[in-house]
Amino acid sequence: MASPDYILETDGLVKEFKGFVAVNGVSLKVARGHIHALIGPNGAGKTTCFNLLTKFLEPTRGTIRFNGHDITADKPAQIARRGVVRSFQISAVFPHLTVLENVRIALQRQLGTSFHFWRSGRTLDVLNERARELLAQVGLEAAANALTIELPYGSKRALEIATTLALEPELMLLDEPTQGMGHEDVDRVMQLIKQVSANRTILMVEHNMKVVAGISDRITVLARGAVLAEGDYEEVSANPLVIEAYMGTESAELAGAH
Repeated sequence: MASPDYILETDGLVKEFKGFVAVNGVSLKVARGHIHALIGPNGAGKTTCFNLLTKFLEPTRGTIRFNGHDITADKPAQIARRGVVRSFQISAVFPHLTVLENVRIALQRQLGTSFHFWRSGRTLDVLNERARELLAQVGLEAAANALTIELPYGSKRALEIATTLALEPELMLLDEPTQGMGHEDVDRVMQLIKQVSANRTILMVEHNMKVVAGISDRITVLARGAVLAEGDYEEVSANPLVIEAYMGTESAELAGAH
């Protein structure tokens, strides 16, 4: 029986692609209310792991439990309905709609009118107040009427977090939330993740060690598809196996992120 302290648990998760083992016996325990980071060198299996958790890939072996329920056989839409929502590595917003319209489309799910694009826009006006609240949460209220394509990169990622929040996730999976950002945007998105983590759990794949060190409660390190180490930042960054796996520049980054 799953522990109530853990919102997500995997047991012996394996994914093989024609003989290549991309994920090899990964057992994860994500504590409720925590920010849990999944890190590792390129090719460690982090994104494959995310794809297994959201059922974009079927595991070869192993089990996944969410809130104590075995969800290993669930389809992606069922996983999302349970409250596991993933924000993608590449900004997944509609560039030629306004910022407000993007959040409204995400909110339509709550009305059960998703994809009814032929409906009058007025039927969505009821969602404006909630959409503006979500934009305020991510500091974009002043940009509500701007075209999304005109937003700077960091603001696009903030909008993506707002659209993810619109789906009322209990567990948010963030895939490289600060990828490709300058220092200013990284700091802003770090604060944003910390802020939106109130009353929910976040599991994130992240390369930026400053972000990992700054906001993670717990860290799991993957290497060659398997769990190499787990713990808080102090434990993980001092682990000789982790330092070896991050050889060279990345290991210097690992040490310097305090």
